[in-house]
Amino acid sequence: MGLRGRIPEEISTLTNLNYLDLSSNCLHGSIPLQLANLTQLKGLFLYNNSLTGSIPSTLGQSRNLTHLFLDSNQLTHSIPRELGNLTLLKLLNLSRNSLFGSIPSEIGKATRLLDIDLSHNNLTGSIPPPILQCPHIKKVDLSHNLLNGTITSQINHVHNLNLSHNFLNGEVPYLWETYSMLDSLDISYNNFTALYFTRSKFKTKLEGISTKNGDLFSVWNYDGKIAFDDIIEATEDFDIKYCIGTGAYGSVYRAQLPSGKIVALKKLHQMESHNTSFVKSFCNEVKMLTKIRHRNIVKLHGFCLHNRCMFLVYQYMERGSLFSILNNDVEAEELNWSKRVNVIKEMACALSYMHHDCTPPIVHRDVTSSNVLLNSQLEATVSDFGTARLLDPDSSNQTLVAGTYGYIAPELAYTLNVTEKWDVYSFGVVALETLMGRHPKELISSLSNSTTQNMLLKDLLDTRLPLPNFRKDAQNIMLVVTIALACLCSKPKFRPSMQDVSWELSNFKMTLPLSFHQISIHEMMTKEICSLSCKYQERNIKGKN
Repeated sequence: MGLRGRIPEEISTLTNLNYLDLSSNCLHGSIPLQLANLTQLKGLFLYNNSLTGSIPSTLGQSRNLTHLFLDSNQLTHSIPRELGNLTLLKLLNLSRNSLFGSIPSEIGKATRLLDIDLSHNNLTGSIPPPILQCPHIKKVDLSHNLLNGTITSQINHVHNLNLSHNFLNGEVPYLWETYSMLDSLDISYNNFTALYFTRSKFKTKLEGISTKNGDLFSVWNYDGKIAFDDIIEATEDFDIKYCIGTGAYGSVYRAQLPSGKIVALKKLHQMESHNTSFVKSFCNEVKMLTKIRHRNIVKLHGFCLHNRCMFLVYQYMERGSLFSILNNDVEAEELNWSKRVNVIKEMACALSYMHHDCTPPIVHRDVTSSNVLLNSQLEATVSDFGTARLLDPDSSNQTLVAGTYGYIAPELAYTLNVTEKWDVYSFGVVALETLMGRHPKELISSLSNSTTQNMLLKDLLDTRLPLPNFRKDAQNIMLVVTIALACLCSKPKFRPSMQDVSWELSNFKMTLPLSFHQISIHEMMTKEICSLSCKYQERNIKGKN
């Protein structure tokens, strides 16, 4: 499990220490100010822990530092300008934290810098030109922040530049193409008004968003060469024969591109393109999916937001939705017990990531079996983020009702405050639906009824599959049903978090006190759920302390 606890201040007495590597452990607490006493320190590696608090400004006194890696922690506050005093610093990585504020221009004084990575934070303001003008700088990654403003043209020493997923604007300087040493450039997901590059200039992909007359168009792919015309040609201008599904506000098309790659296109109906609420939902899906990357969340490859043609370009999921598979007898039989449990685990993993690994957290608000898509290997991804919502810790997070009937949490009858527990409830519904092969509405509405509680677990399961023969399958089914019932608790505060759910599904082993054929719903609603609920509450209390 690695080292646990806090970094002891006493480490600072090792004054001759050259390298301190405590990376990839379970360390928490703040970084001791006293580390500045390690005047001979050349390398400090604290990445991949759970460190909190701010980056000590006293680190600027460690004048011999050449390598500083504090990435993948939970550090907050601003980047101390004193880091600019580290004149020997070559590699600086502060990525994947929750740092905010502007990037101090003083960092540009570290003239030996070769590589700086500040990605995946909440940094704001403009990009200080001195950072891009360091005489030896080769790689700069400022992606996935909240940076705005324009970009300086003086970046002649940078070889690899990633500014994607920000709010940068203005024109991209023409001088880059003529004088730059760039090998790789990613400026996707920004608000640039023009691009002045030829794609052949770069060894790797060049991505961008361009606007014209207020319309937004950005389509890209693995090689950066998907064009709007390719999509129109691949679908014969969205001919109905390529349509593989229709939803409330759009149709989904299958398109094979010139490269041979197959993508799915969600196109907004022409009539709905004039409806502001549908357009807002469409744009919201783009906003959400550009913020998140997870193997169990559908990947957005591109989009076109034009007043005459709006569509999204997704990875193609060959097997379609979980709902359609459960409603097809042949496909439902192929989705055996172990595969169904895996689908549920993958859903939990995606929702846990959205709720606990995204800053701010993202609530999906429409978790249904129709919005869970499966690929050719029957691996699941969560899709349809049109109603998803970022949770603002400084607001009440009130909203209008969103979601699908039969999956909506009961508290929406008396509150419109968005919380992650909305998704937890919906997950419980889909988890039961996956095992039962049908929507569990009758079961949910009668859970307090003694007749329902005396029902046997085996009688709930999808009759198209034989009862589980393997002990592992039986244990996993019991675990899923137990957790699903906990997720359906009418009181949101007593539902587990998706982080708890994901952890339990991966680590907890259920015991079989009786024969699988004798286990009742009542037994899973009492003893087992009580023990799991206690664990959830204990973990939450410890987390707050």
